[in-house]
Formats: sequence, C-alpha cells, structure tokens
Amino acid sequence: MDFVIAAEARGFILGAAVAWALGAGFVPARKPGKLPHTTVSARYALEYGIDALEVHADALAGGARVLIHDDVLATGGTAGALVEIVSGLGAEVVGCAFLVELSFLGGRARLAPYPVHALIEYGD
Repeated sequence: MDFVIAAEARGFILGAAVAWALGAGFVPARKPGKLPHTTVSARYALEYGIDALEVHADALAGGARVLIHDDVLATGGTAGALVEIVSGLGAEVVGCAFLVELSFLGGRARLAPYPVHALIEYGD
C-alpha cells in the first residue's frame, strides 16, 4: 500500500491515522476550490443534491497502490468518486475501508469489484 486517500472532512479523522499505521502516504480529497495547486475532480450524487471532490493532479503517481477510506459507506457516491479520481490518475485501488457501513443502502455493490471492509455494519 502506497497511499490512503480520504474525503473531507470526517474521512480525515481516521484516514491520516490509517495511513500512518500502514506506513503509507496520505492524500486528502477536498471540496472544490480548497486546494492550492492544479487539481482533478469527480462529481457525485448525494441523497440531497450533487457534490464534488478534488485532489492535486500530481498526488498519485501511475501504478501507486491506494486504499480508499471514509467514515461511512452509505450509497457509495463519495467512495465511487474517489475510485474515479484514483483510477483517472493511473493509480490502483486496492480496497475500500469504512468505519460504518449502512448495508441497506447498497453502497458495497456500487464499489464492486473492489474489496470493501467495514468495522460496523447496520443492516435492514
């Protein structure tokens, strides 16, 4: 594992700690307009609208192995946007990790074929 990428802002809380524990780099994915350099972005649907995430265009070198991390897996929109960004930069998604999964919302299926791990699952 070379990097952990996590979405603003709750994903940062554990994402940086996970990266440190793995001896990996940390890549913050921020809301549009908050990063100071050239960025790439992905838009995604929320239950109540559309949002976007950005990372620095040079954050991930081609072939880097990346773990996607966030606090909650709900519909998979945020993590799906991170998959799009990571893949678009030529890096490899090795898995997705979450603190909580709301399995009744089907987010895991949206992230297939990537391995998904959650510490806590709330089902139907």
